[in-house]
Amino acid sequence: MDYRESAKQVFELIGGKSNLISAAHCATRLRLVVADESVCKKGAIENVDGVKGVFSASGQLQIIFGTGTVNKVYEEFIAVAGITAASKDEVKQAAAKKGNPFQRAIKALGDVFVPIIPAIVASGLLMGLLEGICKVYPALAGSGTYTILHLMSSAAFTFLPVLIAFSAAKVFGGNPFLGAVIGMVMIHPDLLNAWSVAGAESIPTASVWFGLYNINLTGYQGHVIPVVIAVFFMSKLEKKLHKIVPEMFDLFVTPLVTVLVTGYVTLTVFGPVFSLLENGVLEGVKFLITIPFGIGSFFAGAVYAPTVVAGVHHMYNALEAGLLSSAGINTWMPIATAANVAQGGAALAIAMKTKNKKVKELALPASLSAFLGITEPVIFGVNLRFMKSFIAGCIGGACGAMVSGILGVGASAYGITGLFGFLITTDYVWQYALVILVAAAVAFFLSWSFFRDEKEEKEEKETNDKRDADNESHNESHDSKEPSVNTTAESTPNTPHTVYSPLSGTVIPMTEVKDPTFAAEVLGKGAAVVPSEGKVFSPCDGTVVTIFETCHAIGLMSGDGTEILIHVGLDTVQLGGKHFTPHVKSGDTVKKGDLMLEFDAEAIQAAGYDITTPVIISNSYAYQSVTMSAEGAVRAGDVLITVTEG
Repeated sequence: MDYRESAKQVFELIGGKSNLISAAHCATRLRLVVADESVCKKGAIENVDGVKGVFSASGQLQIIFGTGTVNKVYEEFIAVAGITAASKDEVKQAAAKKGNPFQRAIKALGDVFVPIIPAIVASGLLMGLLEGICKVYPALAGSGTYTILHLMSSAAFTFLPVLIAFSAAKVFGGNPFLGAVIGMVMIHPDLLNAWSVAGAESIPTASVWFGLYNINLTGYQGHVIPVVIAVFFMSKLEKKLHKIVPEMFDLFVTPLVTVLVTGYVTLTVFGPVFSLLENGVLEGVKFLITIPFGIGSFFAGAVYAPTVVAGVHHMYNALEAGLLSSAGINTWMPIATAANVAQGGAALAIAMKTKNKKVKELALPASLSAFLGITEPVIFGVNLRFMKSFIAGCIGGACGAMVSGILGVGASAYGITGLFGFLITTDYVWQYALVILVAAAVAFFLSWSFFRDEKEEKEEKETNDKRDADNESHNESHDSKEPSVNTTAESTPNTPHTVYSPLSGTVIPMTEVKDPTFAAEVLGKGAAVVPSEGKVFSPCDGTVVTIFETCHAIGLMSGDGTEILIHVGLDTVQLGGKHFTPHVKSGDTVKKGDLMLEFDAEAIQAAGYDITTPVIISNSYAYQSVTMSAEGAVRAGDVLITVTEG
């Protein structure tokens, strides 16, 4: 592979220097911030030698090259572009600044609600399971066990304003504990519980702002937007006070004034005003979903995927949280599922129909990922490239959502879609299954009908005209782009090889990794380990092909030709090498069990990073099968993955 030529082509296809704002890379992806993404020829970039996929996320154009390749392409890219290297964090900041105020506000909402998802999922799953068990064993509902479990299942929803306030303060740069206090103020027991208002004989009131008007002394259980607005104000006020209050008084004055002012303004202004606005939005959504014959749901399902493309889908987290808090049921989640699995169905049709090996290898795992609720790879890497298939996915999503609206399907939590959504739709199992079936089937049929391989071949040919290629046919030219494989790995057919676990911890399937590229197995198949200790050992006898400057990822070549990528944590490249201590360097020969890397797992988690570690067979395409051979707890040195040659 000619790294400079690939870098040059990418540079030209994004529109050159006039369209490039900044560039960085992680272990697998070239991350670019461009001025105008519409100028970029994504379809053509897909066909650049070495590119395994292209998608847009978080304001960045992300081009997947894979470990050991991306850093070399990046070096040539910054040389061709005539720019200085930037850190991934600097690129993310540039991407954030590029968005308009509305996009930044939506992103902030997502940043607030995404960290809360595990708590909501835990409570929602427990609630669903509890209700399901009571249907089978009704006597449980009158037991003390039920009382305790019901208390646990409702805890996250009862104190949701506190969770939101804590998370929002972290996002807006305020003290998260002061944020939690504001959340507590909004649901204080001295206020009439919002869920009790309908049955109350009278609602207490208080005169505020020197008798200017009265407010109802009711809590804000079931509300989310007033909490976010209040904590945003609190964070701005706190930061301002830190600047103007003398340091010797700051510890006492700033917290006091921050809580006093924010609490009063929240109960007298933010709460009453924004709760009315929020109620209006929620009532509008409920009305939309309940329009007869599923018409409103049809519309919602049709526009869901385009909002993902626009990057404004984070607002749905707030919407779903509001629906759960106010109505006790999330009727938006099945609509999201319909939209997601429909895009998966559309890509599955491409994977089954195309004769293009590279498209097939990208479309199939991306499709399966969409059925599990992770849609970025399938939307940005596949369907948008074949616009008719994306439209087919939108139509399929609309049809599935219409079924959901007609049948009144709802969930007990948010944060889960696709097949895993059965866990939080226990009251609507067959209805939810029908939603998935209709969405996927319609999208598959339409995509199969629309998709034409000839168009893809024409696009590839136009791109390849710029290269010095003398292949006998276009498809042979495309196939020749696959990375070279050590001939040792091809010598004996049907021979299994073993890759041992480089870490001690708990094994999970790659599809459960909370990163769309890894989960979709775009970089290769394998398994992931949630480490129990911060040591990485060699999983084989072989050679260290690369160890990144940030030390968060190591690439190996085993003696039998297996290419292995060990990526410690998710997005840990942002740490810049902090908390990592390498014991090997590129080019070193290692034996199975040699200590290659140490990392401070607690410090990395405290910094807000997931330490789940994917172990990827980078040349999976060269093998007949790549199988995860361990479950549950594993020790370093235990069998983790088995690869079998074809």
